[in-house]
Amino acid sequence: MKFLLLILILQVIASGSVPLTRETNAEENDVDFAKRYLGAFYDLDMETLPTTKKANGNLMQMKIQEMQQFFGLEVTGQLDTSTLATMHTPRCGVPDGHHFKTMPGGPVWQKHYITYRINNFTPDLAPADVEYAIQKAFQVWSDVTPLKFRKINAGTADIMISFARRAHGDFYPFDGKNGVLAHAFGPGAGIGGDAHFDDDELWTKNSRGINFFLVAVHELGHSLGLDHSKDPRAIMFPTYSYVDPNTFSLSTDDIRGIQFLYGGPEQHRPTSGPDGTELCDPNLSFDAVTTIGSKLFFFKDRFFWWKYVDNSKISVGLISNLWASVPSGIQAAYEIAPRAEVFLFKDDKYWLISNLRAHPNYPKSIRSFGFPDSVKKIDAAVFNPNLYKTYFFVDNWYWRYDEKSKRMDPHYPKSITRNFLGIGPKIDAVFYSKGHYYLFQGSHQFEFNTQFNRVTRRLKSNSGFNC
Repeated sequence: MKFLLLILILQVIASGSVPLTRETNAEENDVDFAKRYLGAFYDLDMETLPTTKKANGNLMQMKIQEMQQFFGLEVTGQLDTSTLATMHTPRCGVPDGHHFKTMPGGPVWQKHYITYRINNFTPDLAPADVEYAIQKAFQVWSDVTPLKFRKINAGTADIMISFARRAHGDFYPFDGKNGVLAHAFGPGAGIGGDAHFDDDELWTKNSRGINFFLVAVHELGHSLGLDHSKDPRAIMFPTYSYVDPNTFSLSTDDIRGIQFLYGGPEQHRPTSGPDGTELCDPNLSFDAVTTIGSKLFFFKDRFFWWKYVDNSKISVGLISNLWASVPSGIQAAYEIAPRAEVFLFKDDKYWLISNLRAHPNYPKSIRSFGFPDSVKKIDAAVFNPNLYKTYFFVDNWYWRYDEKSKRMDPHYPKSITRNFLGIGPKIDAVFYSKGHYYLFQGSHQFEFNTQFNRVTRRLKSNSGFNC
């Protein structure tokens, strides 16, 4: 599947060119511009707008609020000065509305050695300057991942880089100077990974015109599978701004995003964890396990290991490096994939993670789920997407929580041994995958069929780690 990753739009606007005024024409111009903006970036479909003025206004207000929330503006739903100023700010053409840290579907390269080829050059820069900027941009990403990049001069590379004008064969034509700067496609076959730069722009090595290196770093981040960041300090933030290339470095948010996809550099990716614990230790147990997107996260003390569900390759990291506000010793975790939300529990508190970011105003008390004061901590938790309910395991009992009504189901708690046949009490960790629960007890995990309500396999806790 092909993913359009970046179309940076640079609009050179004189101060006061979009004034808020009570003149009818000016108001209409502001509204028309806002409709175009919201249509491009927030899925406002002009052809299907309600015909009534009130319904039309309500939909516009909702989309404006969505845009204001994304940019951290005051959420008024009105085209106020700050909102219009932000709309007129140079920005990326990729829609903001999907709220994904990584590209929809999570495409990544399934290998660590990636080739690239520069098809042609711009007259603005010497070929050697283009090659150096591209090599330096790739190095920015290779320095913090296990990825290695190699330039080839003939044939088809994984990432094909080219300069072009107007229509150039990919259904996303450029629009001339001071318009679309560049775009790229996510990892995959064919056009996947390719990066195109608008040759009508003035590409430079400094602050004059558009700095080619900075845009290349952003584009290649998308070519590796990253989407936009909400952090203005990140190179993946959806606006172009100049910083000195000689002092440039990735933000924490950029590093966190790319390492979520590929892990850290090889020399910093041990398979051992706290106190020298080895993944292949036959007595290994985990504190919590959960899916996060297409990955499995295994928590133990200060560390977490992660792997793709259908892949045995493992990476390890510190919880504090991924989420500074989340403590070590996570005791339970579960994901609601349709909402891209992950809940992490320790003692009588829980934290909310959304699109890899820890929400502010957390932790909160587990009492908000409806637990009685007698429950001091959660041993394990799992979300069942078919029922849209979450199961919480505490000692010999379990509760069931309705994620739609935000209430505990009546007649709970119930006995684990009585209702999960073949499973003993005290669950350490659990996750859901393809119609099965995988329940961890000590050094073992049990595959439990949710349809037939029985254990189908008994496995080691580190099964699937290629031990």
